[in-house]
Amino acid sequence: MFESWRGVVGDIKPTHRPGSLEEFIRLLPEGIGVIPLTVGIRSGTEKEFHDVLQDYKQKAAELADLGVNLIHIGGAPPMMVHGFSGEDKIVKELEAKHKVPVSTSGKSQTDVMRALGIKRFVGVTYFNENMNEIFSRYFTEAGFEVAAMEGIDVAFKDVGRLSGEEIYAHTKKAFLKHPDAQAIYMLGSGWRLLKTVRLLEQDLQVPVIYALACKLWDVQRKFHVREPVKGYGRLLEELP
Repeated sequence: MFESWRGVVGDIKPTHRPGSLEEFIRLLPEGIGVIPLTVGIRSGTEKEFHDVLQDYKQKAAELADLGVNLIHIGGAPPMMVHGFSGEDKIVKELEAKHKVPVSTSGKSQTDVMRALGIKRFVGVTYFNENMNEIFSRYFTEAGFEVAAMEGIDVAFKDVGRLSGEEIYAHTKKAFLKHPDAQAIYMLGSGWRLLKTVRLLEQDLQVPVIYALACKLWDVQRKFHVREPVKGYGRLLEELP
């Protein structure tokens, strides 16, 4: 049993990519511990996302045995391929089995959109059209209107090499086709986008919903902690 005075989150990372874990730990309030495990997704195909479900379940069992206070299943695609209700079923089964609250990337993101009063958004991803249709279906099933889900042309393994300027340009272009959308949603934790979020929100005047901020918001909320973070977008500054 490992303890931290404000709680311990067991974080199941989808890939071995560096970046998102370091940023998550750096921006967490002091006193929240993290035990990270990784399932090791490599190709980012629909088949692989389906196939890793058993790995996620095994890691969740490991974390429950270690006595964490919350299990976060990272990576939106591996859960979204099961649909919104399919993901909900998986989460409920894990919670019943391990007696630990379980959160997912997708669930934290839909919760954030509801907290911000967002009904219609433009999504950007680093996936192909087939995967983007799966993501759109997930959010439609969750009760949202997806104006677009636009992928940037990059190999799955090279996402971390995209510059902030490339991410900004792709996202802005996608949003300006649907300027009536209430928010921008950036799927995936492979982008290095912390510096880009503030600029997009400033220039386009809508909130930017992205994986790291949603996870930080969700962990604080579940642990009854409230420490706003400045400089990384409206969600972390306001903590609605």
